[in-house]
Order: sequence, then structure tokens, then C-alpha cells
Amino acid sequence: MKVSEALYSRFTCRGFKPDPVDVELIMKILESANRAPSWSNSQPWEIYVATGEALNRIRDGFLQSFEAGQPPRIEQEVPQEWPENVAQRIAQRRKENEKLLGPADSEARKEAVRNNFRLFGAPAVVYLCMDRRLSNWSLFDLGAISQSIMLAAREEGVDSAPAVMLVCYPDLIRSEMGIPDHLKIVIGIALGYADPDFPVNRIRASRRPIQEVVTLKS
Repeated sequence: MKVSEALYSRFTCRGFKPDPVDVELIMKILESANRAPSWSNSQPWEIYVATGEALNRIRDGFLQSFEAGQPPRIEQEVPQEWPENVAQRIAQRRKENEKLLGPADSEARKEAVRNNFRLFGAPAVVYLCMDRRLSNWSLFDLGAISQSIMLAAREEGVDSAPAVMLVCYPDLIRSEMGIPDHLKIVIGIALGYADPDFPVNRIRASRRPIQEVVTLKS
């Protein structure tokens, strides 16, 4: 598969089949992704992978916490407000969801929210962590390896979903996975095989025309 084919066919999968992803295949994906660039070859990422019963315990804990009304506690700082142009694109995505699932108070939308805390039914989740002493430059490096993981997975026919909600109860992840306190749990990437019958998987987020994104001078 060409890189361009992986880029165009990759999407954020929010409903996975229960079929497991072979551990050797996960390691092959991560080995390829580990070639991602980083500042001065610092390779600031520490990677933890949950599958099987370990992931089920995390999933059960997430659902219990959500149903008990426990607010998420995300370790990586999140935006308190969005610039207007960014907010417009987020609003457009919400409109696309609303067309498919109905308004926010519909049962379908409520179930879609609950699905976040089921970790989308994924059979594997990759957790990317980094030392708390590192700066936003290392976050850039984590972004590079995140995309590398998803493209390497796509080459192997494995679908993915990068989502902050996968790490919204970090204490549960830390306890189950043995992640030391000096590491910040930054993001989760779900891996598995897309369920084609899951409604939200039919959505493909739009992109701005490249002429609008790029300023080119010569």
C-alpha cells in the first residue's frame, strides 16, 4: 500500500469488531512506527498496549466511572476555548453527527457518548506517554509517532482511532498497566477491525481545500 493510499483510506473508527489483533502484528506495527522522527533523536515516547482481560478491566472501570458521574481527568492540558475558525470546523463535524444520530438528547447520541467509555469496543489500545518534565516540542514528536502508528496499522489492514476519551480516567489505566507517576498519559490509539455496520463509521470528516490551508510564495 502506498503512503497516499493509507492516508486517504484511514479514518477514525468508532466501532470495532470484537476480533482480536494478533500481538505479533501489533508489535510489527509499532516497530515500523518507531522510525518516527524526534528532536535530536530523543524518542520521548513510552508505549503501553492493553489487550484482552487487561483492556476489559480498563473498559469496565471507564464505564463504571462514567455511569457514576465521575468527571474525566485528562492529564494533558486541553484547550479552554477554540479560535473561531477552528470552532467552526468542530461545529461542522457536530452537524454531520447530528444528521446521522439526531440531536444531542436523542437516544442514539447518548449511546454514541457512552460508546466512548466502552473504548469503541476496540480489542487493543495503545497508550502514548512521556516524561512530565518534557515540553510541547516532545508532544510534536508524539504526534509524529501517532500518525506513524495509524499509517502502519492501515498498511496491515488494521483500523484505528486516536481519542482523548481513551485516556479520560488515567488513574485506572495507570493502575492496570503499571505506568509510573513521572510519565504523563497523553493519548490513546484504539486498534482493531472496523465494524462496517456501526453507523458512525460511515462518517468521513471533510477537509479544507489545500489552497485554503497553504500559503505559497515563489
